[in-house]
Amino acid sequence: MIFHSINPATGRQVKRYTAHSTAQTGKRITRAQQCWLQWRETALADRAQLLVKLALVLEQRKEEMAILMAVEMGKPLKDGRAEIDKCASVCRYYAEHGTSFLADQAVATAAASSYVSFQPIGLVLAIMPWNFPFWQVFRFLAPALMAGNCGLLKHASNVPGCALAIESLVAEAGFPAGVFQTLLLGSGAMNDVIAHPLVKAVTLTGSTEAGRKVAEKAGSLLKKTVLELGGSDPYLVLADADLGEAAAACASSRLINNGQSCIAAKRFIVAASVEKDFTALFCAEMSRRTTGDPFDPETDLGPMARADLRNELHEQVLQNIRAGARCLTGGTVPQKQGNHAFYQPTVLSGVKKGMPAFSEEIFGPVASIIRARDTRHAVELANGSIFGLGAAVFTRNAALAESLARNQLQAGSCFVNDLVRSDPRLPFGGINQSGYGRELGEFGIHEFVNIKTVYIS
Repeated sequence: MIFHSINPATGRQVKRYTAHSTAQTGKRITRAQQCWLQWRETALADRAQLLVKLALVLEQRKEEMAILMAVEMGKPLKDGRAEIDKCASVCRYYAEHGTSFLADQAVATAAASSYVSFQPIGLVLAIMPWNFPFWQVFRFLAPALMAGNCGLLKHASNVPGCALAIESLVAEAGFPAGVFQTLLLGSGAMNDVIAHPLVKAVTLTGSTEAGRKVAEKAGSLLKKTVLELGGSDPYLVLADADLGEAAAACASSRLINNGQSCIAAKRFIVAASVEKDFTALFCAEMSRRTTGDPFDPETDLGPMARADLRNELHEQVLQNIRAGARCLTGGTVPQKQGNHAFYQPTVLSGVKKGMPAFSEEIFGPVASIIRARDTRHAVELANGSIFGLGAAVFTRNAALAESLARNQLQAGSCFVNDLVRSDPRLPFGGINQSGYGRELGEFGIHEFVNIKTVYIS
C-alpha cells in the first residue's frame, strides 16, 4: 500500500510513502513492549525532564513543522506555528503537574495503610485525524508517556509526513527507542492492531462512524477506549448579547482550521428579536476573512484538506438550499485554476430541524443560522442534536449564562461569551454521539492507568 502526500492548495503530489508490512508492524509493537518494560520503571522526574526537552525540540523545529502542515493539509503557516506552540505547552503542563496527578492517594480504612496508586497499563494505540496533525497526537502523547505508557500512532493517511515527524521529534528529545512509534497503516489494518495482545487500550479522534467501529472491536476484547468524535456545536446568541463581540467570536470559531474542527461552532441559534442584526454582523465577519495560499502571511483560511472533502461539503450546502435554507454568502466552488480544495466561508439562514445543517456535522467553513423564539426554545434547539461536544452562550446576564452552561446545555464543554477550545489544564471530550472519556487535565492522564487499590492489613 502506498500513501500519497498531496498538497491540497495545488493538487500536486509531494511525496509517496510505503505502508508498513505486517511483519514490520509486528516488530514495532514488540519493540514498544520491550521499551515499556523499562519505561514503566523510569522515575517520574526523569519522564518530566524528557517532556520538557520535547517541548524545546518542538519550539526549535516549529517553522519546519508548520511548513509540513501547510504542505500536507493546507494549514496557514501562522496557525501551524500556533499549533506547535500548543503542543509544547501540553508537554510542559504534564511535566509540571504529572507527578502530583500520579501520586498515591491515601484513603482512611480499617487497614494499617490503604491507598490508591496509578500504574501504567502498557501500549496505547492512538488513531488520529488530519485536521490538527500535531495537536491531536500530543494531547494523547504527553499524558500517556508521563504516566509510563508507550504509544503507537496510526495517523490519517493524508498526513504521513507529520506522523513520521512526530516520531522523529520524540526520538530527538532523548526518549528511549520504541517509546513512541508511528505505524504507516490503512484503516483496514486497525482491527488486527487493536486485537494484538500487547495493545492494551485505544484512543481515537475522528468521525462517529469510525468511533463505533473501534469501540466495537476493542469492546469485544475488553480493551479500554477513549473516543473524541464528531460535533455540531450550538452557539446561543440571546437577545441581550453584545452582538458585535458575539459575531466576531462566532465567526472565529466557525472558521477554526478552515471549519475543519470537531469543536468549531456549527449551529448559531439566535433570538428572533436580534436575528437580523446579528446575521448582518456575522456575514460581514465571515466574508472579511482572507482565503488563499497557506504560505501567505495574510491568509486566514487555507484550502480544505482534500478535494473530495470540499466536494462533499458543497453537496451538503446544496442539499440544505434544496430543503429551503438560504445562502447569504459563499456557497460556490472556486473555478480559478489552482484552487484545488478551496471553499469560501458560507452562511446559511433559515436552517430548521430535519435539514442536514441542523442534524449532521458540517466539516468545513459553512455556518447555519437558526432562529429561536426565546431562551427556552434556544436551549431546546441546542440540545436537539445527536452530538454533545461543545456549546457556548452569549448574553450580558451572567447568572443566566452560567445556569445555562452548567445545568441545561448538554455538552462536554460549555463556554460563556467566548468560543469553545481545548486547554491542557481542562478536561476535554463529549457525550452522546460525540464520544466518551476525557483528554487533558488530571482526568486525561487517569484514563490510561490502572487505578489500583493497595490495602495493607
